[in-house]
Amino acid sequence: MTEISSSADPALQGLPPLPQSKPEPILYRRRFATLRAIAALCLREMSTTNGRSPGGYLWAILEPAAGIALLSMIFSLGFRSPSLGTNFALFYATGMVPFTFFTNISSRVGSAVTYSRQLLAYPSVTFMDAILARFVLNCLTQIMVASVIFTGIIWGFDVKVIINFGAIATSLVMAGALALGIGTLNCFLFTQFPVWQQIWSILTRPLLLVSCVLMLYDQIPVWARDWLWYNPLIHTVGMMRHGFYSTYHATYVSVLYVFGVSLVCGVTGLLLLYRHQYDLLER
Repeated sequence: MTEISSSADPALQGLPPLPQSKPEPILYRRRFATLRAIAALCLREMSTTNGRSPGGYLWAILEPAAGIALLSMIFSLGFRSPSLGTNFALFYATGMVPFTFFTNISSRVGSAVTYSRQLLAYPSVTFMDAILARFVLNCLTQIMVASVIFTGIIWGFDVKVIINFGAIATSLVMAGALALGIGTLNCFLFTQFPVWQQIWSILTRPLLLVSCVLMLYDQIPVWARDWLWYNPLIHTVGMMRHGFYSTYHATYVSVLYVFGVSLVCGVTGLLLLYRHQYDLLER
């Protein structure tokens, strides 16, 4: 059969060429599928975790806020004055908010594969989708919790503070990056070695006492200060307090150190997950 072309047939000469259909870029399709999977996983977690309780997702914000407010009142009765400023509730909240920001998000990210194991059997859903969905949802939740707590303390106690929003945002970003990095590493360890979840729970119990939540880093003895500096949470707490207390200069804070620890843990966790992803789904 001879091929018909516009150059061979005089009747077809002068006509515009037929439009060529361009294939949809594979990268664009993959990005859209990833965003759609993350959004669907976020909605699924919101409906399964908070959809059946009275108040729904609002209770996920008010419960930790009420818990921190109650502990602030208890500690304010036990201590005459905080180590910084005049309001113990604000001093306690500036330490507790970045601490709970890290602990809550890291624990949620650490159980992402276990929580979404059945959905990971579908080719369109990857373990990265499950990790990012839990990270994004819980980050937004903790940001709203922090906003409720600090707004309530400042208005309720009529505290006069000069707020450094840049330092506050930096502290939350540091805590979020650390939670994502350690949570990603624990995501592999929790699935590969289930006993590690209990071990991690035991190891992190004294974390509240060694993260300078109830005291200042400058008040710790020098011999202990040199060791505790390697705790990344001390840096996030110090940056948060610098954001609310203009006279407190947290010179010991190293943003690069926190991001370095987060990057090392996150990359290690991702490499292990990619290496053993099929074995983890079969467990």
